[in-house]
Amino acid sequence: MKTLKYHTTHPYPCGYLSDRMARSEVVAAEHTIDTETYAELMHHGYRRSGRFVYRPQCEQCRACLSVRIGVDAFDPNRAQRRCWKKHQHLTARQHKLHFDRKHFELYQRYQAKRHIDDGMAQDNHGQYQNFLLQSHINSSLITFHEREDLRMVSIIDLLPTGISSVYTFYDPDIGQASFGTYNILWQVQLCRALNLKYLYLGYWIKEHHKMNYKANFQSLEILINGQW
Repeated sequence: MKTLKYHTTHPYPCGYLSDRMARSEVVAAEHTIDTETYAELMHHGYRRSGRFVYRPQCEQCRACLSVRIGVDAFDPNRAQRRCWKKHQHLTARQHKLHFDRKHFELYQRYQAKRHIDDGMAQDNHGQYQNFLLQSHINSSLITFHEREDLRMVSIIDLLPTGISSVYTFYDPDIGQASFGTYNILWQVQLCRALNLKYLYLGYWIKEHHKMNYKANFQSLEILINGQW
């Protein structure tokens, strides 16, 4: 990490809290981040979007907190156990990162229904690929099927000490489903199968209602002042 170079962006409108401006510290583009280096960066609160590795560096705000699940200590609550049982009929398939028209169409439907105000609902083919299908890390694309019907797609990074949950999107039109919760539970089980200690869930913002679900997973560890 000492050999890496960083730069701080100019202020830009925060994508989570509309009344605030944000800045990010970005690893310089001339560096190709491999899996081992990225795992160390994750430990210090960095995150990737496509090939860009960054962490919040806002002057007046510390709302974005890196969070992870300690897999050994995790004990699902009653609702999570019900969710796990409810979705056991789903079949998971692991793939290399690749573009598939059906995946992109599901992504568009998900964004249009669940994130209409976030700007991502208008993502085109290129933006989708740059966001989710570009990686120098050991990444996988997981599809979840009900019989042959595609229900959910998840992008994960497989790191030496854990799994980083990059992004998940699912069929927004299936009533009474809890696909997002099930996906996290599935990733916890994958961590256990691979003997990995942590599931990294990215950033949690207490004031942002769409992130409330992360606080429901115990034991949730939070990076504060450089310490988990």
